[in-house]
Amino acid sequence: MNQRQLGSTGPRLSAIGLGAMGMSGMYGPSDEAESIATVHAAMDAGITLIDTGDFYGMGHNELLIRDALRSSGRDRGEVAVSVKFGALRDYDGGWHGTDSRPEAVGNFLAYSLRRLGTDYVDIYRPARLDPAVPIEETVGAIAEQVKAGHVRHIGLSEVGAETLRRAHAVHPIADLQIEYSLISRGIESEILPVARELGIGITAYGVLSRGLISGHWSADRPLAPGDFRGISPRFSGDNLDANLALVEALRTVAEARGASTAQVAIAWVLAQGEDIVPLVGARRRERLAEALGALDVRLDDADLRAVEEAVPAGAAAGDRYIAAQMAHLDSEK
Repeated sequence: MNQRQLGSTGPRLSAIGLGAMGMSGMYGPSDEAESIATVHAAMDAGITLIDTGDFYGMGHNELLIRDALRSSGRDRGEVAVSVKFGALRDYDGGWHGTDSRPEAVGNFLAYSLRRLGTDYVDIYRPARLDPAVPIEETVGAIAEQVKAGHVRHIGLSEVGAETLRRAHAVHPIADLQIEYSLISRGIESEILPVARELGIGITAYGVLSRGLISGHWSADRPLAPGDFRGISPRFSGDNLDANLALVEALRTVAEARGASTAQVAIAWVLAQGEDIVPLVGARRRERLAEALGALDVRLDDADLRAVEEAVPAGAAAGDRYIAAQMAHLDSEK
């Protein structure tokens, strides 16, 4: 497995990480045994970054990762675990904002450490910017946990360039986790340049846009109750038709290069810089194996032009979240 340095102060990790969110209900029911087998397969393939959130499945995802790590027989230090915190949810899955107060940081972290069965997390980050709490206070509180040995590195998620600067002035930020794909390129104008100026790495989620540009989606695909994509603008009505037309154009490029659509989409993200680590949200071993094949896809300048002609910047139809969730994205302001 190729490795990449996550920012100037972060750990050296596998070039691709595993995003575990989909294993805990966000995309409908999943098979727990297959999820654990997929985590094992990822580690066997050399993946050393697993990303989770304490609110994925209301703690289920952290417990699943705990069980997968324990049953793998591997030492804790062989895998970096990245945890997002602060999202407020209810029993029915509703969302109620973010709590990133300093006193909340220690509370959320204590519960995560207990569920994960470890005494530290490798990267800890607020899931979203809390508009009621200055980012300096949140980062300062996480920095105290770094001093205590319970956190190794501080990350952020979905924040804008100015917030990055303010946070980094308090404590070095290892990485920014943010959506980045062929159809979500908003970070390129300001956020990515500032991250590079400050030496902050990027962990890119949504590289297949939740399966939309994987080449496996179809307009008539049924969605299980609770599947996040059921309310996603890009998966709805005319937007879906327009976006699937982009996927077909990408498929043509991929087939000419002997690769799958998903592999080319991931390879494109990999090609955007050595400071970017794509997170693949595979829930099954077969999808993980396909994603790992992207590491063997080398896109030259002509290939990159062909890919971007097939899926031009800004061509996606629909926002990446519903309006209420877009309002919580500091990265979109």
